[in-house]
Amino acid sequence: MNRKIKLCLLFLSPLLFFGGCSTHTRYVETSGPRTLNTTEINIQDFSYAAEDMIKSLLASGALDKAPKQPAVLAISRIINNTTQQIDTDMLTKKIRIALNQSGKALTTTTMGIGGIAEDPLAQSMQQEKDFYADKKELQRMPDFSLSGKILEMRDRLDDVRQVAYIFQLSLTNNEGLAVWEEEKQLAKQEKKGVFGW
Repeated sequence: MNRKIKLCLLFLSPLLFFGGCSTHTRYVETSGPRTLNTTEINIQDFSYAAEDMIKSLLASGALDKAPKQPAVLAISRIINNTTQQIDTDMLTKKIRIALNQSGKALTTTTMGIGGIAEDPLAQSMQQEKDFYADKKELQRMPDFSLSGKILEMRDRLDDVRQVAYIFQLSLTNNEGLAVWEEEKQLAKQEKKGVFGW
C-alpha cells in the first residue's frame, strides 16, 4: 500500500466511523400512529386516551346539565398509580384545552387542591374583584370537578411482556355525585430481546 493511500485512510477512518454511528433524527406527529416499540407511556398514549375520553364526556350530555352554560369545571387530582414518573398534567391539559374549545365548559385556574391555584395571579385578581364587587357578582363556583387515576398492570408469558395502562376519569357535580365516568385501556407488548429485557 503506498503512502498516499495510507494517509487518505488515516484521515477518512474517523469520518467513516462517526458517520456509521450517527443516528437519523426526524420529526413525528405526536398524535399520529403509535409506532414506538416501548412499553412506557408516551405522548401518543396521552393523546389517544384524552381524545377518546373527551368524545365520551361531550357525547354524554353531562355538561349540559349545569344550571348556567357553559359549565364551569375544576380539575382535581389525577393519581399516578404506575411504576413510571409521569406528569399527569399532560393528560389533563389536553382535556382542558378540548373542553374549553368545545364551548361546553370553562375550566377554572383559580381553584386548586389545598387552596393552591394553578394560576396564583388570576386567583389574586379574582379575590380582589370579589372584595370590591357586589355580592351578586362573586366568583362563580364550579359546577363539576374532574378527577382520575392512571393504573398499570403487568403480565409476562414466555418471551412476551405485556403492560396495560388504564386511564380512569370521573366527573362529579357540586352535590358530590358522579355524573359521568369513563375508562380507557391501552395494552403494549414487548418481545424479549437476545440479551434479556
